[in-house]
Amino acid sequence: MNWLLVVAGAVVGAPLRYLTDRAVQSRHDSVFPWGTFVVNVVGSTILGLLTGAVAAGAAGTHLQLLLGTGLCGALTTYSTFSYETLRLTETGAGLYAAANVVGSVLAGLGAAFAGVAIAQALWA
Repeated sequence: MNWLLVVAGAVVGAPLRYLTDRAVQSRHDSVFPWGTFVVNVVGSTILGLLTGAVAAGAAGTHLQLLLGTGLCGALTTYSTFSYETLRLTETGAGLYAAANVVGSVLAGLGAAFAGVAIAQALWA
């Protein structure tokens, strides 16, 4: 039965990723992959909040499967991040590629830590 929770979260997360990516990217006249950057940071924030909520006892394993594994798993995308970074490098936009790697890692970790801190403040 747990797999249904993962599937339900993914059914929402995958189209949300695609639509958000397209909406964000269409507003930027740059080769930098802003859409993927945004969905990965948002997903990291959600996962941080959820992790903090679970640690505080405010959320259970079912919500963790639905939102963490399902929604965030489908919303965030390491493969697209990798592909877009590779494409930036191949097209001579090495500075953008480096910014994407450093910015994505720092922003993603920062968002996850911030999410956990917010959850702890709310439920600890």
